[in-house]
Amino acid sequence: MKELMKGNEAIAAGAIHAGVKCFFGYPITPQTELAAYMAKHLPKSGGVFLQAESEVSAINMVYGASSAGFRAMTSSSSPGVSLKQEGISFLAAADLPCVIVNVMRGGPGLGGIQPSQADYFQAVKGGGHGDYRLIVLAPGNVAEMAEMTVKAFDLADKWRIPVMILTDGVLGQMMETVDMDSLPERKYYDKEWAVTGRSGRAHKNIVKTLHLDAEELEKIVLEREEKYRRIECEEADAEEYRADDADIIVTAYGITSRIAKAAVDRARESGVRVGVVRPKTLYPFPSEFYNKGYKKILCVEMSTGQMVEDVKLAVKCGVPVEFYGRTGGMIPGEDEIYERIMMMAKEDAK
Repeated sequence: MKELMKGNEAIAAGAIHAGVKCFFGYPITPQTELAAYMAKHLPKSGGVFLQAESEVSAINMVYGASSAGFRAMTSSSSPGVSLKQEGISFLAAADLPCVIVNVMRGGPGLGGIQPSQADYFQAVKGGGHGDYRLIVLAPGNVAEMAEMTVKAFDLADKWRIPVMILTDGVLGQMMETVDMDSLPERKYYDKEWAVTGRSGRAHKNIVKTLHLDAEELEKIVLEREEKYRRIECEEADAEEYRADDADIIVTAYGITSRIAKAAVDRARESGVRVGVVRPKTLYPFPSEFYNKGYKKILCVEMSTGQMVEDVKLAVKCGVPVEFYGRTGGMIPGEDEIYERIMMMAKEDAK
């Protein structure tokens, strides 16, 4: 069955399809529709919706529900996610699976309510304290927002790790059709580690993050690092668009990637061999997709330049990487990207 819905609603619908049982959130523009959808529909599927008294409370409620083995999630927009960072670090330290949604808006500080992609560093590099990572997924359309939410819960349970869906205010507010019948079926994972009482077990389970012995803590952190290396090998993913014979690659994620595709189509009509690489996972970053003999790469973001650093690391200085960005809630236009592509093509022809 196809439904017309906002991106925020699609994430909520995908979460319910994935079997989420607990949602804890707090309203903030431009993600409030997600919480509103959950308030209306999650109790109908046997789940619990609770508007917490703050973002700090919401993320710690996720910690508690996940500890008990339930699929749990929260959502917010940029300043609200900043408030959740301590709790996210605790979730990662306790190896607790959950889903966190950030519908990005302009910043820093309160900034504005217009769309942004300036939270990339916070999501991918870790906005909280300590050595930890999140799996970070970046949907490119409304249907994918629902699909990736199902995947997010499965990845969280598979790897016992918090997963973040990093999207922007345009996709959150945009309305498109979603075929709910085409969503993948959820996967089921044993949670023998969950805090469910001692009955039937020889020992009680303990979920904690405090390790006062330095050698013990180092061992645990290094074991987690080994898990991250496996995730990097198995889960990195990207979409390639008209890239098979491309000399120039435009790379972008989220709404910016859709604008980039339109600019690439125009450049193709002008005879330029150009394509798009769209990361679908921001961590693990899909480095292998950038090392296919391209001559130049243009990274386009709604920021002053964040993902571009991972692109440069991916090619190890072997390919020139240029950057074009708009920030403060401004969105790169098709004409702007097209002009940069044509400029790069002319320079390459000299």
